[in-house]
Amino acid sequence: MSMSDTPRPRRRNPEERRRTIVEAAAALILEVGSAGLTHRLVAHRAEVPLGSTTQYFATLDDLRDAALAHLAHDIDVGLAEVSDTLAEHGPVPAVFARALHDYISQDHLIRADMALISAAAVDPKLRPLAVRWSDGMVALLSPHVGARAARAVTAFADGVSMHALLYGTPMDVDDLTTALAALTEPGDDR
Repeated sequence: MSMSDTPRPRRRNPEERRRTIVEAAAALILEVGSAGLTHRLVAHRAEVPLGSTTQYFATLDDLRDAALAHLAHDIDVGLAEVSDTLAEHGPVPAVFARALHDYISQDHLIRADMALISAAAVDPKLRPLAVRWSDGMVALLSPHVGARAARAVTAFADGVSMHALLYGTPMDVDDLTTALAALTEPGDDR
């Protein structure tokens, strides 16, 4: 066997390895919560040596924070979709109800939201990640329905997300539409 026949070791891509570790940690947070996260669990899920997790993340808090930030990225994607819906249709309760129903029907998304909220309840430095969706929704809706209605709709959406997670099924679109219409009716405090 000549030297040219000897397989070359694969080059490791540090960014790819880091991303794999973060994605594994994010998936585990959805399954076991941030309190159940360990370097060993993450290494096993990511199929990397245990030392890799500590090489990229010196502490478990660093790893948890990166995983929660990864989960928060979905929030940004969701907000962009809401923004596009508002631009296309305006603040029509039936359209928003359908979009909300689609969102709360996706178990992994509502689990990510609840994981962020739970982590922020214990660690105040994580609150900016946890309130990202709510603050973004209020900012998007306020020009269309007023600040008070935007806050009410956002609180309602938070509640129906938790309801869907706890009961395993989302509210139906008709009930969502009725509630959103009531919350966005024109009032004196726009």
